[in-house]
Amino acid sequence: MTHSRYAEESRRYDADKLSVWYGICFNFRDKTYREHTMPTGSHSLSFPVQGDKENSSFFTEYLNKLLEERDSLGLSDMIHEIDAMMLTVEPGNSVEYIEELCLMSPYHYLVTLESESHWTHVLRIDMTAPDLIIREVKNDDTKGIFRSLNEVFPIGSSKPHSRYMGEILRVTNRHDVVKLQQRRGILFFSQDDIGKLELPGNLAITKPSPYTHNVVAYLERKPEEPRVYALGVSSIRNDARQACERAKQRQQALAIAELILPVDHLATRIYSQNREVAILEWLSLSSYYYWGSFDIVDQNSSTNVTKSIHYADELRSPAKVFTANNTPYFVNHFKIFPSPTENFVRNYGPRLHHIALAVKDGNRQGIENIDFVVDAIREQGKSFLLDVIGSKDEGLKQIFSSASEHSSLIIEYVQRFGGFQGFFTKDNVAELTHAAGIEEELLRMQTEAQKAVRV
Repeated sequence: MTHSRYAEESRRYDADKLSVWYGICFNFRDKTYREHTMPTGSHSLSFPVQGDKENSSFFTEYLNKLLEERDSLGLSDMIHEIDAMMLTVEPGNSVEYIEELCLMSPYHYLVTLESESHWTHVLRIDMTAPDLIIREVKNDDTKGIFRSLNEVFPIGSSKPHSRYMGEILRVTNRHDVVKLQQRRGILFFSQDDIGKLELPGNLAITKPSPYTHNVVAYLERKPEEPRVYALGVSSIRNDARQACERAKQRQQALAIAELILPVDHLATRIYSQNREVAILEWLSLSSYYYWGSFDIVDQNSSTNVTKSIHYADELRSPAKVFTANNTPYFVNHFKIFPSPTENFVRNYGPRLHHIALAVKDGNRQGIENIDFVVDAIREQGKSFLLDVIGSKDEGLKQIFSSASEHSSLIIEYVQRFGGFQGFFTKDNVAELTHAAGIEEELLRMQTEAQKAVRV
């Protein structure tokens, strides 16, 4: 769509509320778009709990209390899917990151919203999958709360603007959701604060979590309405558009475009002592339920999964996963515990570690799809932390990419076989965690060496 068409469409809306109407740019995944929900009347505590991780009595008590309260207040019915994920990158890095993502994922560049200090790029698959919003500061000297979250951590401070910010959740009544959440003690930025942060004015945004350092935002819209972010001046940036087009041409040439599916889950790493409260906080803010926790003994950590009560398909609203060490770093001198998760948090801060993309089940040219995709992307120069692990017999195969130099985020690919419903096997998680820990230790050493040279 041309910029003039964007301008024409945008005039159909109140200019004080909307900067651009761009939801029509991509066709819906099915032409009679509707919410694909689980049966109505589903209760947040009605789902069976998986896993072998033992939780505290505090967690069990307040899991029940918080979800019962959330249901009784109507929040579970008013809060729906993850509509978008937000992240920020260093000055000059957004276009290269767009090209990287357009090669490695189903995302397409859609539009850029320019404000005084930022370019905000919107990437979209279609209206049945979450958007990806990439912010780039124009000036490296720009200060702000999201930069401050990076600056106290050794590796995080080396890229002060690069971090995942949080999720935007679709709600049916933003005013009522915010009012109820404030009564429960949730803190929000004021509209004046949102303006100063140059974030979309039609969002209600929480203050960063003390446990994950992520925010949660609420966007009011009906499921059939387009997603609109009320921010700045909209344009189609030629450099971003061309970068995405180059990547999509390579995807087609490599025959992988139809194999990579939307986001399956988002994995956040947190301090060991914050595992339970981070999960409970997210469940309080969202309409997700506690799927379960698994102890990964080999890596002295646990993997904890939450899923949407409304959507059985993670591609519609990704699962949220939290990983944490089983023991804090300061007891390691008594016994040498592996601590890749805790080490990551100490180096980067609590934050999103990876975005997992699903891979279509099946094979291409006699090679399972995930192996075909990874081989093709490796040929384009993208590195991975290990070979694809898992098997068809185990139900799934997985792999981590190296962390992006633009965002510090890892891309995971996961292929499930024959309707397998799990997120991992314990052996897979242990291998992935170990491989990521090795790369992160190397990055820490490189960062320290660079700081020593500057001194």
